[in-house]
Amino acid sequence: MTSNSHPTTRGLLADIASAPALRTAALLALCAAYIQGPLTKIADFDGALAEMDHFGLHPAAFFAVAVIVFELTASTMVVSGFLRWAGALALAGFTILATFIALRFWEMAPGLERRMATNAFFEHLGLAGAFVFVAAYDLTRGAGK
Repeated sequence: MTSNSHPTTRGLLADIASAPALRTAALLALCAAYIQGPLTKIADFDGALAEMDHFGLHPAAFFAVAVIVFELTASTMVVSGFLRWAGALALAGFTILATFIALRFWEMAPGLERRMATNAFFEHLGLAGAFVFVAAYDLTRGAGK
């Protein structure tokens, strides 16, 4: 590839990566767990209550409803662009908090379950980082786009 082709290739990739449909799909993918999770909790509210009990969050009904409303609202903000930065930062903070509550790998005995929890812990930190990146982009360059 010659040096003359780089600007064209880069421009083409920039056009594809910044296409509104791809941006919306990427934001939906980023929020997928925060859309699927509350829908599952709504469909199986008893399961949502059991989950809150499992993690010691009481009263369980309050926390289950709060998590459902929070995740759907913040996801809507991120995907729609309405105060995207605020929704993204809220989901980043929520993800970090939930990760430290739910994935306490350091308290587990060595073995497969601990390795899986460790991987999930760090994957969630990466997800939180992606939300911070979305917020930073929205606040500095992408607001209103």
